[in-house]
Amino acid sequence: MEKSIETIWKEGFLEANALVAPKLNNLYTQKSIHIVEKFKRMFQTNLRAIVIGGVVILGASFVVGIPVMGIMVFLIAGAVVLVNRILQKRLMEIEPNVSSYEYVKSFDHWLKEQIDINARMARFYYPFFFLSMVLGFWFSDYLPLVTRHLPSIYFVNGIPVFWLLGVLIIMGILYAVGGRLYKWDLQIVYGRVLKKLDEILSDMDKLRE
Repeated sequence: MEKSIETIWKEGFLEANALVAPKLNNLYTQKSIHIVEKFKRMFQTNLRAIVIGGVVILGASFVVGIPVMGIMVFLIAGAVVLVNRILQKRLMEIEPNVSSYEYVKSFDHWLKEQIDINARMARFYYPFFFLSMVLGFWFSDYLPLVTRHLPSIYFVNGIPVFWLLGVLIIMGILYAVGGRLYKWDLQIVYGRVLKKLDEILSDMDKLRE
């Protein structure tokens, strides 16, 4: 009786001398390398986009008269890129000349570390992005226009107390949900690649049982 595909895959994965094993190993090696290389390209593109976006916002902020916001956004973007450049170097150190399973597991371990670090960073840079917009507006030429039309704003020593309280509350909310916002953004950008990675790891784990 002919073997089922599932049986052949299991034997090929578990028995090193099986005829089909080299083909399976080659298949998984190609698939795993393809997924990792695709992620590397997307990761590099994303970092470049952050740099370009930071520079564009910096330049535009001076043009429209809110340079404080532009400078803060540029510094925040620079910090994010710097940390991820360090993580990128660790990614490049993953040795591709090992078994496909070890290669994917090493990448998966790096990916989880990268997500954890960025999720923790997001709890700070999302609030500071918001703060940069507030301060950019506060130290711009547009503020007198608003205060002129809103004379009821309550100031204490030149500080709008209720506005400040509102800003702090929003920053607190962004701090609380920053990690979730990052993971949501991650799924938008890398969702399909991460799903394929999970599928490959799941298949390999099942075949190794």
